[in-house]
Amino acid sequence: MKRILVAGVGNVFLGDDGFGVEVSRRLAARALPEGVRVVDFGIRGLDLTYALLEGWDAAILVDAAPRGGQPGTLYVLEPQLDPNAPAAIEPHAMDPVKVLALVREMGGTPPVMRVVACEPAEAGEFEMGLSPAVKAAVDPAVALVEELARQLGAARA
Repeated sequence: MKRILVAGVGNVFLGDDGFGVEVSRRLAARALPEGVRVVDFGIRGLDLTYALLEGWDAAILVDAAPRGGQPGTLYVLEPQLDPNAPAAIEPHAMDPVKVLALVREMGGTPPVMRVVACEPAEAGEFEMGLSPAVKAAVDPAVALVEELARQLGAARA
């Protein structure tokens, strides 16, 4: 059995940017496979960096990410660590590549990482709550994260 961290990231005060937080909230209420831990990191990139130093085999980040698709579209991304990427401490930012670089810089081994991303309808607008398209993508994202956890080697519950 592998240890897998599911990290919900985003800012609930910026509309659809709260997608990862909502998915992690729903996942935390479910029976997950042994070895899977769900944490809502919000915008705390440094906290995520320290968590990744705890020797996880894999991590699944859940976040909103504008990629040019229809609002509510889900993507599975595989961030690649650039060996030349500078490590930067960003306590209130959440760039997966920079988080992985900081883990490496701090002497850790970055885990296998996937990002479950959702195309936002509105990003960066100060408002609470998800748009209808992104809200409709939350349950499919929960199922997608559970499937990824199984693929990455978590034991069945």
